[in-house]
Amino acid sequence: MSSENEPLISSTENDTVQQDSRILRNRVIVWSALVLLVVVGVVVALVDPSFTSHFGLSGKLPRDPELAAQRLLNIAPVIDGHIDLPMVARFGWRNNVSDIPLDTKMPMHVDIPRLREGKVGGFFWSVYVGCASPEDEGADFLKATWRVRDTLEQIDVAKGLISKYPNDFAYAVSASDIRSAIRDSKIASILGVEGAHQLGNSIAVLRQYYELGVRYVTLTHTCHNAFADSCGFLQPSAPRHYGLSPLGFKLVEEMNRLGMLVDLSHTSDMTATQAILHSKAPVIWSHSSARAIHDVARNVPDEVLSLVGFGEEQKDAVVMVNFNGPFVANDGEADIDAVADHIEHIAKVAGVKHVGIGSDYDGINVTPKGLEDVSKYPALIAELYRRGWSKMDLAGLTGGNFLRVFEAAEKVAKDLQAAGTLPKYDIYDKREDLPILREL
Repeated sequence: MSSENEPLISSTENDTVQQDSRILRNRVIVWSALVLLVVVGVVVALVDPSFTSHFGLSGKLPRDPELAAQRLLNIAPVIDGHIDLPMVARFGWRNNVSDIPLDTKMPMHVDIPRLREGKVGGFFWSVYVGCASPEDEGADFLKATWRVRDTLEQIDVAKGLISKYPNDFAYAVSASDIRSAIRDSKIASILGVEGAHQLGNSIAVLRQYYELGVRYVTLTHTCHNAFADSCGFLQPSAPRHYGLSPLGFKLVEEMNRLGMLVDLSHTSDMTATQAILHSKAPVIWSHSSARAIHDVARNVPDEVLSLVGFGEEQKDAVVMVNFNGPFVANDGEADIDAVADHIEHIAKVAGVKHVGIGSDYDGINVTPKGLEDVSKYPALIAELYRRGWSKMDLAGLTGGNFLRVFEAAEKVAKDLQAAGTLPKYDIYDKREDLPILREL
């Protein structure tokens, strides 16, 4: 039997009871504090609804523009229509993928750390090679100039860099691929050919580029080609075809059948107009701005922008605004405000659902003040938010508008192929290397 002096509960049991009591007391304190915070938050929200929106707690964007930009880009990252990173690889490293340190500071505007800082969800890798000189290619573009070989090298270096950094880049050939990459917190990587001078006068080459993963072809660069007229550069070039050539119309038709986006940046006004009217699929400008804001030939005039929209006489499209200083403003005046002015003008004329971002980073020498590299996209979103752009409109600008156009072009291709539309086998009529078809 226990003596009268022994405790009814042993010291070990007593300690356990005291510990449980302390835990229970702490839980009561914590839960009481949480309940109190919730009550205070509800009261404050009822008294001052703007309090929750200021901090982004209401489902709306925060009132602070910088916070709003970060929040928006977390859910709708930038899909840039045109970046010339492969050109930097070509001229900086002779396309030696093994030596290119994309995970550290690169010499121009683009590298992985700055892409991440800029909240980039995807971009088109421009597999660009320059126009041949008129002397080298000849009056009818018939002399061999290695444009196709060099394009294949640029496709190769782009794919090599994408594969080298699998934790950051995801190769993409469809709108679905882009969305999947973004969901996986990777940077969707799509290929674009910047100029039909890179086709070697051949629609067959177009098909092979598509098979290699290219998903847009710009109809011209700064030079005319066998398919279409270019706008030139700052001043317009004298026309050759007065828009699309007969082979150019066939090229657009084959692009529609394949699902290759028709890119109208660099094209003359007549080329752009004819392509818009002839194309069965939506079109893009991968990196162009508004001529009404800065009057240079490379920018899109209002009479062409007026053809863009959802009306009966209009074509769905997206104009992805260029950041190149000479296209944005007069010398020394290009800044983030001027770029925002271009975006707002295109949104005003064509509609807010028809504007996007196509910086031209790594392919330009003069960047706007405040938009010096790919890390600066949030600053542009913040500026537009200050100007009253809504969450949905900003999400369209950063990538939603482009994805809609891309998906629509994919649907047109699917429908054309399902209807049995045959490939185009038209041959450039000035070629002399193929025999003339004779009746047997």
